[in-house]
Amino acid sequence: MADLQDELATAVEVGELDPPAAWPASEPTAPAARTLAGTGPGAPENEPGADPLARARVFLAGNPVADGYSGLPWALRHLPYFDLELGESAVDTDLPRLREGHVGALFWSLHLPEGLAGDRAVGATMEQLDLVKTVVQAHPEGLRMARGAAEIADARNCGRIAVVLGPAGAAALGDSLGILRALHTLGLRILTLTGVSWASEAGLTRFGEEVLREMNRLGVLADLSGTSDATVRRVLAVTKAPVLFTRSAARALRPHPANLPDEVLTELGAAKGLCLVPLTAEQTGPSVRDVADHLDHVRALAGAECVGLSGTYDSGAAHPQDLADASCYPHLVAELISRGWSTSDLALLTWGNVRRVLRSAEFTARAAQQRRPPSRARIADLDG
Repeated sequence: MADLQDELATAVEVGELDPPAAWPASEPTAPAARTLAGTGPGAPENEPGADPLARARVFLAGNPVADGYSGLPWALRHLPYFDLELGESAVDTDLPRLREGHVGALFWSLHLPEGLAGDRAVGATMEQLDLVKTVVQAHPEGLRMARGAAEIADARNCGRIAVVLGPAGAAALGDSLGILRALHTLGLRILTLTGVSWASEAGLTRFGEEVLREMNRLGVLADLSGTSDATVRRVLAVTKAPVLFTRSAARALRPHPANLPDEVLTELGAAKGLCLVPLTAEQTGPSVRDVADHLDHVRALAGAECVGLSGTYDSGAAHPQDLADASCYPHLVAELISRGWSTSDLALLTWGNVRRVLRSAEFTARAAQQRRPPSRARIADLDG
């Protein structure tokens, strides 16, 4: 990430976690959650007979999951009727399962099927945005739109699950910075830099760099999962805000093209970005232990502040055993507790790191807006 010292103060790191949301009455209270998670006197993680799954559930009651990728919007397009409050067996994600999995925030993907480009991609993305807003409005007791870190915390404190818009594909811009600003106004907060001429195997073009600067000015995070190595390197050199990999695990453990080599994980840690490890059998392996291995590896190379979770539910991917749907996060946290993850590292993994990256992007945007007006650049002018 480009050095901020000449222009910006250092972004504030994760501070004290917000108080827990008003989960159903059957859930333990916050003090109990702290004790069972291992932060109070007599914590059961020091007791040989303590059940990791029970401790995981209590921990998550105070530190819910911020899930970095959900394909639910596109999945819902194909259903004639659905009710996420009652439960919907046709998808992996509904409100009962989100509550059982202690999910506090969910990034809803606006990615489109391959082949859509230009005006068709812009139109399809707008239709997805409209669907998301309709779904959220139809479930006011369970869901709430959130445009940043503060609104995510507000939703949690009101007992709602925060819905954040993004990632969307770069094709949704139609090569127009005006459309980028319009999508940001509608709530978009993450853009994947793939599938366009200005972010290709050759890296970012001049227009691509201008798109990235405008994203920094707006507070739209760059998602680099699936991008070329040249694009990753150039984005890290140009951006003044943290970057995300919304669906990337460790290539050293599983050689999937979207997974990250060790050198990129190290660079990501130095840049204070965020790698959201997907819960997919193809990228991480067939068991919950395989997913935990990837989380261990990313944490070791990038640091505990740079690893998070990406359920990738309703994306068409197969999921590891014991992680079949959005209700299964306690099984993963129980595995990490058994491996000796500290309460502080778990809290960063589930909730703190996502909030830190969103805060940093918002800080960068406020500073950039004082220095430069909205860009009027066009791709024809910069790239010819």
